[in-house]
Amino acid sequence: MRRIEDSAELEALYGTPSDAALRKVAQRLTPAYQRWIEAARFCVISTVGPDGTDGTPRGDDGPVVLELDPGTLALPDWRGNNRLDSLRNIVSDGRISLMFMVPGDNVVVRVNGTAWLTDDAALRERFRRKSMLPATVAVIEIAEVYAQCPKALLRSGLWGRDDSAATPSLGEILDEMTSGEIEAGAWEREYPERARNTLW
Repeated sequence: MRRIEDSAELEALYGTPSDAALRKVAQRLTPAYQRWIEAARFCVISTVGPDGTDGTPRGDDGPVVLELDPGTLALPDWRGNNRLDSLRNIVSDGRISLMFMVPGDNVVVRVNGTAWLTDDAALRERFRRKSMLPATVAVIEIAEVYAQCPKALLRSGLWGRDDSAATPSLGEILDEMTSGEIEAGAWEREYPERARNTLW
């Protein structure tokens, strides 16, 4: 099949972006973007590094990021699987994108910028949850922030459906990937207790 390798050829297939698509972009948080991101408890971050790209979910029981100032966000790294894929990427190449989502709202707010990591005690303390602190915090310097039109979420019906009955469990995936060394049933019986002990 034909490969498109020229930006001008690509643009000819789509035409010019609308006025609204261009004018919704800001270089820092406006009051409306501040309110929207403050409501978001979930985002997906994308990073790039020497071994390729990485996309990972981040979530919290309150705002998923903290605004340090209108041009800077702070994202805590809570205990997870310790793969550190995104964090390693940030250390080697600070480029980052975040997609913020709010359940029930079909708009997605995107932030592109540059990130760096810190283990600064005072900043980590601002995220304290009971006895737990994040190991590190990503400080994100905003290059642009803008709202994505809701068509993708409207097409998918994301907030109005539950297709989970058709998906394999994480235990089943681990069982398959380890040829049964991690047995699905045992993993799923033990996971709720492990999760409770590591959330906060």
